[in-house]
Amino acid sequence: MTTHRAGETVDYTVTFLEMTARPGYGWPPAPAGMTGALLKAEQPPVWYFRALYDAVGRDYAWTDLHGSEEADIADWLASPDVALFSLIDQGWPRGFFVLDWRADEACELAYFGLVPCSVGRGLGSWMLRTAILTAWARAGLSCLRVNTCTLDHPRALIQYQKHGFTVDRREQRQRVLTRDWSPAES
Repeated sequence: MTTHRAGETVDYTVTFLEMTARPGYGWPPAPAGMTGALLKAEQPPVWYFRALYDAVGRDYAWTDLHGSEEADIADWLASPDVALFSLIDQGWPRGFFVLDWRADEACELAYFGLVPCSVGRGLGSWMLRTAILTAWARAGLSCLRVNTCTLDHPRALIQYQKHGFTVDRREQRQRVLTRDWSPAES
């Protein structure tokens, strides 16, 4: 496994995906062995969002929000058109997603992921399908968007496509790493 060092520049591809109609599948049953619940956070504090962001994104070089002002994140989280959902099982967060309906007739699945020790247990597919159907439950929606990149989990793009998203466009980008990073293996 290659480790890239803080300060190193890495090339990556961002894939933007969309879904222009509610999918035909129904609400999924909870995965076997799950004893927890998916909870909508009411007025979540910035520290909670950042903790989830870091716990899920550490292995995928999620650092974009580290430079964001706390007040900007607080305003975003406080919007009635933004919703943070946490998957809590056995008393602690296993993952989260954020839906952002601030654009007219569109929703962005702004963040989505599981903490590393919860990957591979069937929680991701269940949570993704739930996020998609939760987004489409809002009246007037005509498009659901998400993006992923080659720094994310190697199966992220495949999972989004499997659940009904189609590729809209791709962009090549570079980033200077702010901490050491090793690409995740599938």
